[in-house]
Amino acid sequence: MIKVDIISGFLGAGKTTLIKKLLAEGYAGEKIVLIENEFGEIGIDGGFMQEAGVEITEMNSGCICCSLVGDFGEALKKVAADFAPDRIVIEPSGVGKLSDVVRAVEAAGVAELSLNAAVCVADAKKCRMHMKNFGEFYENQVEHAACIILSHTGGLSEDKIAAAVAFLREKNAAAEIVTTDWEALSGASILAAMERRDTLEAALAEMLTEAPCPVCGHHHEHAHHHEHEHHHEHEHHHEHEHHHEHEHHHEHEHHHEHGEGCTCGCHEHHHEHEHHHGHHHADEIFQSFGAETARAYTAEEIFAALSCLSDEAEFGRVLRAKGYVPAADGGFVYFDYVPGEPDVRAGAAQPTGRICVIGAELCEDALRRLFRLE
Repeated sequence: MIKVDIISGFLGAGKTTLIKKLLAEGYAGEKIVLIENEFGEIGIDGGFMQEAGVEITEMNSGCICCSLVGDFGEALKKVAADFAPDRIVIEPSGVGKLSDVVRAVEAAGVAELSLNAAVCVADAKKCRMHMKNFGEFYENQVEHAACIILSHTGGLSEDKIAAAVAFLREKNAAAEIVTTDWEALSGASILAAMERRDTLEAALAEMLTEAPCPVCGHHHEHAHHHEHEHHHEHEHHHEHEHHHEHEHHHEHEHHHEHGEGCTCGCHEHHHEHEHHHGHHHADEIFQSFGAETARAYTAEEIFAALSCLSDEAEFGRVLRAKGYVPAADGGFVYFDYVPGEPDVRAGAAQPTGRICVIGAELCEDALRRLFRLE
């Protein structure tokens, strides 16, 4: 099967720069055919691509998404038959509609082709301006992308990156969004985001298999249902049955003060609650909270936040937390947490920061405050 990656983006967004990086790092070892569609008479990037050993099919007389749909389909058939590549990369004109390019690939009727990635490269500094000035074309690229890769984020403030993400989320609630400066990322990590192999949903699902039952402490297979909203919050509901019977009825009291290092802003708690568990633990509820962020943190801030998670009155019963976030001094801070055991370390850059929490009766508002996500 031949993978087809469509890398769209408005004029000057950085599509060719991204493709160069993918050729050098993400696609290394693969036989690639690039199909370019330059708007105008001369394909300005063809020389570089040929020097890189990539076969070029340039179409300079019009736009893939309009007058050349028929020719485009024939070109795909010819490429598949003549070159038998591992992957075809399509770089549409900056003024092309991504939805039309996707339809053209599907309408080509080439059985060997598999649409693998639909990407929009968006200039973090100009996305609002582009949407205002070129609404229909730009909005289409954003709306139909499975992955949005922000360009020109290097040196941009956290607030401006967050504002760009929020603006794009209004048009596309489900896409993976890469916010980290490309210079800090490997081509392989960008490709994983494009192909949605490393998603927030996948991370939360993996954590659910790791999380112990909040009632008996054992690990079980859990069926789960989740709803996906634009801010990437999920709630999972589980029903599972144990082949033993027992009942619990207990009351316990928490009375504690957080230390000076705590960043959650919570106060002294006096909390009393009861747990009633019937036979078989039916209807036991797990929850998962997930968020993606471009905000930078220090290792000390993350450690302090993790140290607060034992407060059930404030955050619910947190069974597991893990993730990675941009570091204030460069790089990324990675973290893992099980009750009483926070672990923080340095790690490689990722497409964007990610925070995942699994537990029962979680207070999502408190978790957002704790990790400064509001």
